[in-house]
Amino acid sequence: MTSAGFNVTSSLTLLGFSWLSGHSSLLFFVFLLLYLFVLFSDSLVIYIICSQRALHRPMFAFVASLLLNSLTASTLIYPKILSDLLLSGAGLVQVSRTLCLCQGFFLSSLGGASFMLLSAMAFDRYLSICHPMHYAVLVTPAKVVLMLLFCWMLPAILVAVYTLQASRLPLCRAQLNRVYCDFYSIVSLSCSGAEAQLSGLYILLIAAVILFLPATFLLFSYARILFICLRRSRSFSSKALHTCLPHLLVFFNYSISIFLDLMLRRLQSNRESDSTLITSFLILVPTVLNPVVYGLKLKEVFTHVKRLLSCRRDS
Repeated sequence: MTSAGFNVTSSLTLLGFSWLSGHSSLLFFVFLLLYLFVLFSDSLVIYIICSQRALHRPMFAFVASLLLNSLTASTLIYPKILSDLLLSGAGLVQVSRTLCLCQGFFLSSLGGASFMLLSAMAFDRYLSICHPMHYAVLVTPAKVVLMLLFCWMLPAILVAVYTLQASRLPLCRAQLNRVYCDFYSIVSLSCSGAEAQLSGLYILLIAAVILFLPATFLLFSYARILFICLRRSRSFSSKALHTCLPHLLVFFNYSISIFLDLMLRRLQSNRESDSTLITSFLILVPTVLNPVVYGLKLKEVFTHVKRLLSCRRDS
């Protein structure tokens, strides 16, 4: 079917697996182990936070929500990649345009939600450290729920509007040099100059709202915390910075992955196999590091993790 001379394709081909076909068995087991680790570790930390009354505090509610967000994204990515590695005998994977757009929607909305949740954590830490006398009044359970809903709903609504817009773009090509679908790659296949440019501007708007603004707010909040800590006692500063460190590590983990992914797109490396493998790990590694950071760096969580695992080993 054509529209105004353009091909309106109903399926897309993921070429990324053609560069990985020689290592599909090895990569299958690597990604399977990573996925099982993410499932176990994320679920373990979430279970501990939900089951321990001492951890029923706003900060840990945000941590559990971020890990749940990461677990959801992993479940949308890992099984699809694992099945494609098994089925891509020729190295080419066919995927319907609708499924590709759905994967792009969930990746973008959940990725934006991660930054929104991290900015909410920064705001929570700012109020806790800089305004401790008013913290209980300012951060109530009802307000925490509203903040969590806002962090998930705003990216979902913005990305849903863009998904509808992208679904109407006519495509002149149907091949993506990726192992997963993302909007940037899908829109790059479009032949419709004016509509594609408009979509590109909307992508920048979405990125500004759900990525750059939360990141700026997060950095401003932690800068204020650092400024306060420099004026307080050493013990107070050490405790405050220790609680902020895991959130900053996760933030830089996400930010560096996104930055490197964008750089690889711009460079358009001639060694497509290396580029495909690197970009695949860039989207997967953050999901692996999140539970490690929160399980080891948050003392309250690590204590319960160690106690739970020792009890299971003794039994």
